Amino acid sequence: MVDVRRSFTVACPLDRVVAYLRDFSRATEWDPGTRECARTDAPASAPVTVGATWHNVSEFRGRRTELTYRLKVEEPDRLVFVGANRTATSTDDLTFRAEGDATRITYHAHIRFKGLARLADPFLRREFERLGDEITRTMPRAVLRHVGGDTR
Repeated sequence: MVDVRRSFTVACPLDRVVAYLRDFSRATEWDPGTRECARTDAPASAPVTVGATWHNVSEFRGRRTELTYRLKVEEPDRLVFVGANRTATSTDDLTFRAEGDATRITYHAHIRFKGLARLADPFLRREFERLGDEITRTMPRAVLRHVGGDTR
């Protein structure tokens, strides 16, 4: 099991940040490993609600992996996406806190490997930490490009 947690502030109102990040197809804009991410339960233009699903293609250490993600929790200050395939379950838990006109984002990635893939867990931890560091740069930039403001 790998747990990565990062926090950072974006100078955008909380509701606009959550509205942007609610659509997981935008992971291509902020997740350094995501190569493709498309909505599978409804047209891309449909409202995103709990239960919405996406097909995600990521690249990790030179290998492509595909997961089906589902929006499990949608609250005004929290979004939880759970992705799964036969070798892993990945949970992206995003919490938000208003700080004046800005928003504090806490990104928590939790990856649980299944079967023999669990043996690789200790060797992959450092790479997931590196990706967590990257998200502190890529997610704020993506939010700002989409909704405006600046990072702090």
